[in-house]
Amino acid sequence: MESHKILVIGSANTDMVVKTSRLPKPGETILGGDFFLFPGGKGANQAVACARLGGAVTFVCNLGNDVFGKEALEGFKKDKIDTSFITLDDSQPSGVAVITVNENAENTIVVAPGANATLNAEKVLELASVFEQTEIILTQLETPIEATEAMVKMAKKYKKRLIINPAPARELSSEILEGLFLITPNETETELLTGIYPDSPEKCLEASTILLKKGVENVIITLGKEGAFYASKDESFVVKSEPVKAIDTTAAGDVFNGALTLSLAQNKTWKDAITFANKAAAISVTKMGAQSSAPYLKELEG
Repeated sequence: MESHKILVIGSANTDMVVKTSRLPKPGETILGGDFFLFPGGKGANQAVACARLGGAVTFVCNLGNDVFGKEALEGFKKDKIDTSFITLDDSQPSGVAVITVNENAENTIVVAPGANATLNAEKVLELASVFEQTEIILTQLETPIEATEAMVKMAKKYKKRLIINPAPARELSSEILEGLFLITPNETETELLTGIYPDSPEKCLEASTILLKKGVENVIITLGKEGAFYASKDESFVVKSEPVKAIDTTAAGDVFNGALTLSLAQNKTWKDAITFANKAAAISVTKMGAQSSAPYLKELEG
């Protein structure tokens, strides 16, 4: 299998998942159903998705020096991820996420970042040798924004492609957006970044144009079961996703981003890369859990 050097920097959590018939209202207590404990965190999910699909992945994160952290580390090693730059922090617990999933596969997520909050700019700036050797970098926003700013500086210094999946949603400075290779917001994140909710191709293009004018080179707006919208200064188009019966959509965006990053490292066309990522994400929503739902390459080729 051809491998590709991918650097993923971000969060790692343990997901505590409760299935319910519906999501509770504020102040309401409801009885749930099955309870699951899964490895998760956006950075970890994306790193695992890349690795299972054939990428040579280095993952950078901070874990607590506790049971959750040690279990997460062993999981990464099983997926043949380079864990050389993962820190076990004695001062902070591992991050956790409390997730409720209803019968329509919709979810609510609350994250306690723990050791993820200590992944700072200093640690990123110490990764010069990794940046030099990598082909493409993928990150998210579950770690301090100072670390993201440092990644932008490093990517520019070493002339590497940086992808930011802007989740959870937050505003981003012009320094981060200027010259960014790719940003991949979903509908909610797009609205926060641009003020436009992308509920039609026209609105997608309008929102993307705002980001392109801020210096982003490529924009992909993920649209859930509708697929994804791509835009650059030269072209724009929608790539539809194949319909599936969803069970849990928790990590669909992470699997999409992991698969997309691998495809771009392989220098696939934008349409082929998005089609591959859509297929991987569609498979992931038919399974419970975050990392546990990330498909292997044989599942996409079957």
